[in-house]
Amino acid sequence: MLQVQFIRDNKQTVLKGLAKRNFADAEAIIDDVLKADETRRETQVLLDNVLSESNKISKEIGNLFKSGEVQKANLLKEKTGQLKEQSKELTEKLNEAADKLQELLYQIPNIPHASVVAGKNEEDNEEVFREGVIPNLGEKALPHWELAKKYDIIDFDLGAKITGAGFPVYKGKGARLQRALINYFLDKNTAAGYKEVQVPHLVNEASGFGTGQLPDKEGQMYHVTGDDLYLIPTAEVPVTNLFRGELVQESDLPITLTGYTPCFRREAGSYGAHVRGLNRLHQFDKVEIVRVEHPDNSYEALNGMVEHIKEILRELKLPYRILRLCGGDTGFTSALTFDFEVFSTAQDRWLEISSASNFETYQANRLKLRFKNKEGKNELAHTLNGSSLALPRVLAGILENYQTEDGINIPEVLVPYCGFDKIN
Repeated sequence: MLQVQFIRDNKQTVLKGLAKRNFADAEAIIDDVLKADETRRETQVLLDNVLSESNKISKEIGNLFKSGEVQKANLLKEKTGQLKEQSKELTEKLNEAADKLQELLYQIPNIPHASVVAGKNEEDNEEVFREGVIPNLGEKALPHWELAKKYDIIDFDLGAKITGAGFPVYKGKGARLQRALINYFLDKNTAAGYKEVQVPHLVNEASGFGTGQLPDKEGQMYHVTGDDLYLIPTAEVPVTNLFRGELVQESDLPITLTGYTPCFRREAGSYGAHVRGLNRLHQFDKVEIVRVEHPDNSYEALNGMVEHIKEILRELKLPYRILRLCGGDTGFTSALTFDFEVFSTAQDRWLEISSASNFETYQANRLKLRFKNKEGKNELAHTLNGSSLALPRVLAGILENYQTEDGINIPEVLVPYCGFDKIN
């Protein structure tokens, strides 16, 4: 979340940033934040004064008893009783003000980076890069859901029988290709210096608030009500929360981690070809990269993440493009996001396969993730994350773009991982 001091010192900058996001009633909620903070600070001063006076009188009472002035001491004890009642009331008022302030801050998204343009939705995103050759497959090209059925490698009906729509069953070479992609992505990430971690697939409420999924995306998460836990929507949540409440040394930065997890998203789906097959799932696999950075280096790190994802897509030889998201399409917690999309030739459309984002101090402030700088002061770190990559649409792109009349070729870089070079 945004820091109150930053809002207080940069009100107009905050309002301009929220305007880029088309954030409704921005001025009203910012004014409410400043009022709540003023109440909190004033109450804190009153409480500090009462506690200070109470401590002073307590010492005086001790001295009076020592000197035998019992009557004066007892009179002052009555005064301390009044001060204790006062401090109790002020503490309750302070807690109420702090809770109200926190609640308001949770409602405010991050401020977009200066390079982010205003816009309403995905139609206003800026294409900043494109690479790769779109194959000419001819009129007989099939979408991946038909290829999956033809070669018996993914069964959507069987998944629906077991669980429901959006939970596919991968079979035979389909399952092996899925596993090959996971291992390939992890190997690429660890070779680039990311440390592999395996993390829980359920998180508590504090973790959801820490990375900003709660309260913003509560309706999109599967909630295990009996234990008050949430199935993770992405590895970003448990991996970043490894550092919740931590104070790291500046020399520890950057911290770079990668992890594979299944991901679970409720996402009330619409109907049509754009959500068929692997295009939108409730359970899917993803390999994530997460960075904790010094604020001075975070945008250089974001560029490095973008180049790393580019390299993976080049090796897979998939046609792709990169979009810089506009204010209206940028995620709640992000300051700047680049989306990667692979071209699905059989569907004749772009499919999002990755996002690389810099959250600046937004998540770190929620997480209380700090580092001790060279001056010995505690400073909020910057957090970043990216998909490298989300598997369903990468798999869809491979099946569709690599299809031939006699089967589906496997990208050369994946053959050693799969143990076969064609699905037929």
